[in-house]
Amino acid sequence: MKYIIVLGDGMADEPIEALGNKTPLAYAHTPVMDRLSSRGEIGMVRTIPEGMKPGSDTANLSVLGYDPRIYYSGRSPLEALSIGIPMKETDIALRCNIVTISEEDAPFEEQTIIDHSSGEISTEDCAVLLEAVRSSLETDLYRFYVGTSYRHCLIWERGEVVELTPPHDILGRVIGDYLPGDTDLREMMRKSYEILASHPINIERKKQGLHPANCCWFWGAGTRPALTSFEEKTGKKGMMISAVDLLKGIAVGAGMKTADVEGANGGLHTNYEGKTEAALKGLLEEGCDFAYIHVEAPDEMGHQGSMEKKVQAIEYLDSRVIKPLTERLDRENTDYRLLVLPDHPTPIRIRTHTGEPVPYLLYDSTAQQDRDWRYNEEEAKRSGNYRPEGHRLIDHLFEV
Repeated sequence: MKYIIVLGDGMADEPIEALGNKTPLAYAHTPVMDRLSSRGEIGMVRTIPEGMKPGSDTANLSVLGYDPRIYYSGRSPLEALSIGIPMKETDIALRCNIVTISEEDAPFEEQTIIDHSSGEISTEDCAVLLEAVRSSLETDLYRFYVGTSYRHCLIWERGEVVELTPPHDILGRVIGDYLPGDTDLREMMRKSYEILASHPINIERKKQGLHPANCCWFWGAGTRPALTSFEEKTGKKGMMISAVDLLKGIAVGAGMKTADVEGANGGLHTNYEGKTEAALKGLLEEGCDFAYIHVEAPDEMGHQGSMEKKVQAIEYLDSRVIKPLTERLDRENTDYRLLVLPDHPTPIRIRTHTGEPVPYLLYDSTAQQDRDWRYNEEEAKRSGNYRPEGHRLIDHLFEV
């Protein structure tokens, strides 16, 4: 028996009037997920424990079976594991987004945050920009490390876990009230804006009508994580397929195999087929019992506020990941159990995460049933299946 989780990050949403009062998941054309739903189980699961902030960090830990109330030590330290940063116990890791803020004739504090991802800037361009920042601002206490696309890391030696605001939570707002209280962090953000606003890459991006990547934004502070081995915990040899450092970092911390897929970038036009092939290779050729396929695109489209692109991302998940994955496993006569779900909602209306329960779909190729179910939020609620502790859902996946 093989076990797979396909996670559409931020896929859950609210009904939208322009979509006929349907959610993007209900509106999208997803014949494969709907077919699997009718032959499997659907329901709702709470992935974010009560009282914790809704984020991909806490939610994906939960989906992987790690209770965030026990294992969560901050978002950026998990990403630091993926990048290969040697964190000391006294180090604090912070996410360093390269964001787009307005360039008005006003003080830095009066600028507005426009885009948390700088138009999904490439890793190559962002590495050049981060080097410009690093060469001017790096010290023995503060060290910058390149991650993926707009997502990078700052290590603060002998620092402290300070309260910081995720940039995707305040899109369209004036930044002054959300800047760090710590003087050094705040000053580095201001100086990064001075360095990057006039950088040749950003001058060229503006000529092309692209968002400039013109400011470092720090958030997600935390200490070095300590995760129990996934194989020791579950008895399953697992692998992670994801474009983002957060998920790769969780995998590294849990001792799981990771796959680097060329062209996987966390955006709408990521390499869906490459991710599917990597999972199949791990399961069928490399002795893995479990594969976790993480697709970031629905979440990114939710942050962008684009219902059309979010629908498209969900349809791509269905047609370019789940369809070829299940067809190949069926063709190989491989028994498998497949769990499909979001980690959290990212509603188009507010363009950030919420902590409400999300719909799940569980399909077992050896135990099919016949129900009139489609996979979406409303029908998952009507099923009557509800799992209040998200970190226990994986145990249900592993039941045979």
